[in-house]
Amino acid sequence: MSSETSHHKPRVAVVFGGRSSEHAISVLTAGAVLRAIDREKYDVLPIGITTDGRWALTADDPERMAIEDRQLPTVAALAESTEGAVVLPVDPTNREVVYSEPGSVPKALGEVDVVFPVLHGPYGEDGTLQGLLELSGVPYVGSGVLASAVGQDKDYMKRVFTSFGLPVGPYEVIRPREWEKDPAAARRKIVDFAAEHGWPLFVKPARAGSSMGITKVDDVGGLDEAIEEARRHDPKILVESLLRGREIECGVLEFEDGPRASVPAEIPPVTAHDFYDFEAKYIDSATGIVPAPLTAEQTAKVQELAVAAFDAASCEGLVRADFFLQDNGEFVINEINTLPGFTPISMYPRMWQESGVSYPELIDRLLQAALRRSTGLR
Repeated sequence: MSSETSHHKPRVAVVFGGRSSEHAISVLTAGAVLRAIDREKYDVLPIGITTDGRWALTADDPERMAIEDRQLPTVAALAESTEGAVVLPVDPTNREVVYSEPGSVPKALGEVDVVFPVLHGPYGEDGTLQGLLELSGVPYVGSGVLASAVGQDKDYMKRVFTSFGLPVGPYEVIRPREWEKDPAAARRKIVDFAAEHGWPLFVKPARAGSSMGITKVDDVGGLDEAIEEARRHDPKILVESLLRGREIECGVLEFEDGPRASVPAEIPPVTAHDFYDFEAKYIDSATGIVPAPLTAEQTAKVQELAVAAFDAASCEGLVRADFFLQDNGEFVINEINTLPGFTPISMYPRMWQESGVSYPELIDRLLQAALRRSTGLR
């Protein structure tokens, strides 16, 4: 049933929360997105996923989706009940969303025309939710299954970039089986990497974001604790050498004629933190410089690389690409984020604001791009 016959405005399900360690960041993002959606143009259905995976009906109340007294929000606190569940049928001929509670007759919530997933990390940003939506035949904002999976796994992301000739920094990967079979050999592999590329280095989960689980390691003495912290988030870990230079970010947005890059931003050194970690990003609100103080040539180069990364990973909708501008003047791509944050202090919307695309227009463009695309092979 088309949106024109079922209701006069496209119905957007904003899906947020999730099972990853970035649950709270997703709730913050959802609050910002719900504030920005044009209610004259779209109907909105907020759906939160709890940390244990239950799809919950939540109040359309962005004010409660914020950090208060340094406390992060959760879907459990926003859910309308502790047991009710929202069900999206895995049937491309039926987009009817149903809500059920134990002992009650299931209630139809109406059809959904497009899903805006604002989940970060595994079980949402990594292709798993995208696969469910493909099976359901519901259009959604952002990249498809492959690009989402590549964008989540920094190991394969770097392999894809390298194959397309994009510049990446030195890195090493410790896979789960390596660590489980012979931790001493895996540890030696990291020490050998440090001997070649120097200390300090960064130990991080291969498939996490928002700077979760990352440790800057200055010498071999801090290695075991860093590995344990990374493995707490992901059994597969990534080790990267320290790249000396400036942190530059660039947004990519899908327009009718293809992807375009925003003005870039710079993340200045943070004095209270060793690096741009979780607390610096979300609690202490480190402020990026938009636009980045780059030459016209440097700006054009990073924009070109950002769009090339978008295309290399077969992305759709949006991407934030993160780079290092090294002391030798060369750019190195660190990673892409296929569902970047939309919190009030997030760099992606700020870069597009400076590029002439307002927050509400940004949301509208993403939804319109999703509604133009079909699900399935494309």
